[in-house]
Amino acid sequence: MSEPHGHGEDLKSAVRRKGSFLQTLKAVAWSFFGVRKSSDYEKDVGQLNPLHVVIAGLLAAAVFVVALVLLVRWVIGSGVAA
Repeated sequence: MSEPHGHGEDLKSAVRRKGSFLQTLKAVAWSFFGVRKSSDYEKDVGQLNPLHVVIAGLLAAAVFVVALVLLVRWVIGSGVAA
């Protein structure tokens, strides 16, 4: 099945957006904290490349999980949890 012509063109134009990866990382970091202004969110929707957002989100989630694992290992190893 093929998708309607309009949706494929919308996706292609969204992927061509020129938002920088650093700008995307900042937007993803703020969204992890949940403190994003609606005006900034609207600006990001119009500028950021969706592929960059997915990659930055996966990277941020991986860093978060690794940080939690290291924190737990440090707490257990220090004897504070005993």
